[in-house]
Amino acid sequence: MSSLEVVAAPRRVRSRRGEGDKLREDILEAAEKMLIATNDQSLLSVRAIANAVGVTPPSIYLHFSDRNELLFAVCERQSEHIEKAMEAAAAGISDPWERLRRRGRAYLEWGLANPEHYRILMMSHSDATPDRFTDERLAGMAGLQAVASDLSVGVEVGHFAPVGDTLGVSELLWMVVHGMVSLLICKPEFPFGAPEDVFEAMFELLYEGISARSERSEAG
Repeated sequence: MSSLEVVAAPRRVRSRRGEGDKLREDILEAAEKMLIATNDQSLLSVRAIANAVGVTPPSIYLHFSDRNELLFAVCERQSEHIEKAMEAAAAGISDPWERLRRRGRAYLEWGLANPEHYRILMMSHSDATPDRFTDERLAGMAGLQAVASDLSVGVEVGHFAPVGDTLGVSELLWMVVHGMVSLLICKPEFPFGAPEDVFEAMFELLYEGISARSERSEAG
């Protein structure tokens, strides 16, 4: 079976009153499986998803205004995994820079393991992004507050030079890691090297930059 072919489920019996949430969940699960199987969001048509669930396309629109909203709803459920993965990676680690490194590595690994989810959540056009994905929500997905906290601890214990706006610096770190994830997803043919090696080299440069600023500050 090619990636374009979808096995139609038997025609679903019409849901009884109060069972709409079950149908919505089935739609999300079917779309999720198709997204993972094809690794190409362009192949997820409303008709294909409806066939997989065993309903007609109008049934999809009872729960989602359009295909775009459905795709974001699928990825929204997975977005919690980014935060959980970063928290789990940093758990039990006392060194603030190691915590930052492990958070970044977990973010990278999740993005590369879920490229289409990442494209939809972090690389979609702004006019295609639902209003509920506010700046605060995106910041939460990226774990910016936790990163800012690690930076603050690093400054307090003397590992980092005073950085001023720790949240602003955490946004810069996010931009760096996001750029790496985006390039590895969009340009897989480019000989960047093994992702884990590139990541370590990148973070080593970041650490050296902070150390250099710290030394200049002490020298001054």
